[in-house]
Amino acid sequence: MAKALNHQEPDRIPLDLGGVVTGITKIAHQRLRHYLGMDGEEKVIDKIQQLVRPEESILNFLQIDTRYVYMPAPKETGGRNLPGDIWEDEWGVKRKETEYYYEMIENPLNKASLEDLNKINYPDPHLPSRFEGLGEEVKRMYEETDYPVIVNVIGSVFEFSWYLRGYENFMTDLLINPGQACALMDRMLEFQMGLFEEILNRTGDYVAVVLCGDDIGTQKGPTISPDIYRKYIKPRQKKLYDMIKKKTKAKLFYHSCGGIYPFISDLIEIGVDILNPIQVSAEGMNTERLKKEFGKELIFWGGIDTQYILPYGSPKEVKDEVRHRIEDLAPGGGYVLNSVHNIQPDVPPENVVAMFDVARKYGCYR
Repeated sequence: MAKALNHQEPDRIPLDLGGVVTGITKIAHQRLRHYLGMDGEEKVIDKIQQLVRPEESILNFLQIDTRYVYMPAPKETGGRNLPGDIWEDEWGVKRKETEYYYEMIENPLNKASLEDLNKINYPDPHLPSRFEGLGEEVKRMYEETDYPVIVNVIGSVFEFSWYLRGYENFMTDLLINPGQACALMDRMLEFQMGLFEEILNRTGDYVAVVLCGDDIGTQKGPTISPDIYRKYIKPRQKKLYDMIKKKTKAKLFYHSCGGIYPFISDLIEIGVDILNPIQVSAEGMNTERLKKEFGKELIFWGGIDTQYILPYGSPKEVKDEVRHRIEDLAPGGGYVLNSVHNIQPDVPPENVVAMFDVARKYGCYR
């Protein structure tokens, strides 16, 4: 993994599974575990997405090269259950349980004014119980294993802000009331900087990768114009990323779904080292082109299609997909293989095994 993260060719392409945007859902994990005949359980580490901590036996069987440390969820920050299968997080965002996930149904600041934003009691990023045992666990894994260690927390300024305001309201604010949108992003930036300062004060010497992300793409291209991104969002992302870079030598991982080709040069400019998930089915995300244009600056992480190939393709189609992405993204190093975003409930276990199996066999450099 160290070689791949430094744009060198290792013995084989590193494999990843288990993160907040590179993980596996509860149902998919259970089916995979039963398919492999392994004991264990489904330990949910992300309530909203219903992601679980993969069993170590599964990670070993698949020869996964990463390990994640999951932050505690103390009572003060863990949210609360409400009647009607509704869960409210510490920010006041309400989500309703569906068949597979918790879907957002209420945004606490959807009717807030600029003056209201200054009166709100925001969560405390420095709450000690958030970090209980975190530094010790990361250090232990760093010293006792050969795996690159990643803390399973993702930093967001733009996306987490619209969670509070509501997507339509926030996008409208950016166009006709940018002062309000920027004020909310500034409060979110303050929280994120405090949170990551606390995390990295405890783990910065030991972590290999720091996760950040804001979804700025759709299937057809950007969610917002590049001009608005550069004027309002990019400077705030840069402030967070600069602080992170001062605290650690870890690589900065950026997650955004969708067709984000128009933003890639901007992301490199503000310090992004790793691009995820490489949504290959989205506009402009041709892997051969991405590698040719940005392969010297970026590590690509992901790339195996989850919209059609993993859920609906045959194991042979999965193998063909993996070989295709390896051919495009692996030469010269700088590629970590994983599915495009999390492995969903409709992905057959045979396809999960096929993906990692062919990656191990076909992804050898020598």
